[in-house]
Amino acid sequence: MGSLTIRNIDDSLKAKLRMVAAMNKRSSEEEARQILKRFLLQNRCSEGIGFRISKRFSDAGSVILPELQRSGPRLLPDLPLD
Repeated sequence: MGSLTIRNIDDSLKAKLRMVAAMNKRSSEEEARQILKRFLLQNRCSEGIGFRISKRFSDAGSVILPELQRSGPRLLPDLPLD
């Protein structure tokens, strides 16, 4: 597992983290892990992949694709039954 060092955190933010961690009976480090996990998982699942793809390529304009010729399912070969 990796580690992360965060520098230049405002003293009031660090104190708030310690207070929240103490209320949850966790270390400051564990509380920070839980906050990051909760935030990142919440944002990642809020929109579906189809919506995100559509949003990403919406500025490209519409593209008209040619219609594909589809064939029916392939037939099984007649194999001799011995």
